[in-house]
Amino acid sequence: MIGQTLGIIGGTGWLGGAIAQAVLAKALLPAGNLIISNRSGSHPLAQQGVRLVTDNQALVEHCDVIVIAVRPEHFASLGIDATGKTVISLMAGITARAIATQTSASRVVRAMPNAAVEIGQSFTPWFCLGETDAQTRDLVQRLFESVGTAAEVQEESFIDYLSALSGTGPAFPALLMTALSNQAMAAGIPADIAQLAAKNVVVNSSQLLAHHDAQQMIDALVAYRGVTAAALQVMTQGHFEGQIGKALQAGAAVARKGLHT
Repeated sequence: MIGQTLGIIGGTGWLGGAIAQAVLAKALLPAGNLIISNRSGSHPLAQQGVRLVTDNQALVEHCDVIVIAVRPEHFASLGIDATGKTVISLMAGITARAIATQTSASRVVRAMPNAAVEIGQSFTPWFCLGETDAQTRDLVQRLFESVGTAAEVQEESFIDYLSALSGTGPAFPALLMTALSNQAMAAGIPADIAQLAAKNVVVNSSQLLAHHDAQQMIDALVAYRGVTAAALQVMTQGHFEGQIGKALQAGAAVARKGLHT
């Protein structure tokens, strides 16, 4: 259990709220050591012993570690002084240096969870600015492991690229599932059957990858030279991997737009 006091600015939004719920569910810290801020100062989390405030600076003053879970465009108006504190940013496109400059925080961590925090299955890469003690690193790792898996990266630019990869959460699988079901319907398959088949491929069958190497699975299916091999060959010839690369680069470019703000 963490002995420090944790504050979440934006702690009743979808991301901050999911982290707050997970921290309590995993007993990462006592409810009384969690403070969240929102405009109303009220939320059902208060019934579990969480403290709620409407003033972000008041939250900062009572916390050792502050998580900023607001939209990037709202950061400039926060106006908090976090001198001597650890700030963990969940905002895309705002550098750790910019956060340290505006907040005067002693330690800044940038992290990028995704929508799977809702089901405790997010992958969260994180980056520490400058020298950060082992205790802080352990806290950050445990915090994000409460909503899935996490890993520290050594270069801040990786966070921007991973914003377009893991940060997109279910977006790519959702696009694939939609494409599969739409193509099946275009081939005359009834909509309900098409959607069930596409969902099985994306949601259910993909769970095999938790226990099998992806490339080995592809190689084995191609070697069989059957229906799946024919489909994979068309996707390969259509530069599928190249299109994925372009998509990730485009997303990363958007994530980097705020690098010097």
